[in-house]
Amino acid sequence: MGRNIRIMIVLVFGFFCSSFLTGCGLLFSNELIVNHYADALLTKNNELQFRFRINSEILEGHQLYKVKVTIHDDKLAAAIGKREIVYGEEQVLNGEYLEVKGKSEKFIFMEPIPLIKDLHIQELKNMIERDQAVSIEVFNNKEVFGRVYLTNFSSEL
Repeated sequence: MGRNIRIMIVLVFGFFCSSFLTGCGLLFSNELIVNHYADALLTKNNELQFRFRINSEILEGHQLYKVKVTIHDDKLAAAIGKREIVYGEEQVLNGEYLEVKGKSEKFIFMEPIPLIKDLHIQELKNMIERDQAVSIEVFNNKEVFGRVYLTNFSSEL
């Protein structure tokens, strides 16, 4: 009987290790910002829109939060005209925090930001997907719940 338990423990441990190493561990992941749904969209009006999904279950117990998008690339920040954009301040409810209600995930589509300076589509794509030019942070006045770099880019052009 003791031998069977040891074999079962080794098999379960092996399964979790192999799942983690092969990336299948995403099945068990509790990502706050669901990165494969997060992207920057270049609109046909030459505006940049940040879109992402937040797993509200992870924010359980924290009813109010804000989302900050930080631009780390100087060229992109100059093209946008801002280094930081906070969703949940001016964009929503005049400074009130966003509320966690109902669904376990929230899709957030930030207001498109017109580009002050033109950037080539491939240059924008490289900045965002390879060079970690944009990060997203979920926070309130007390703590930061999660931070992730935006690594997806799409274009309507």
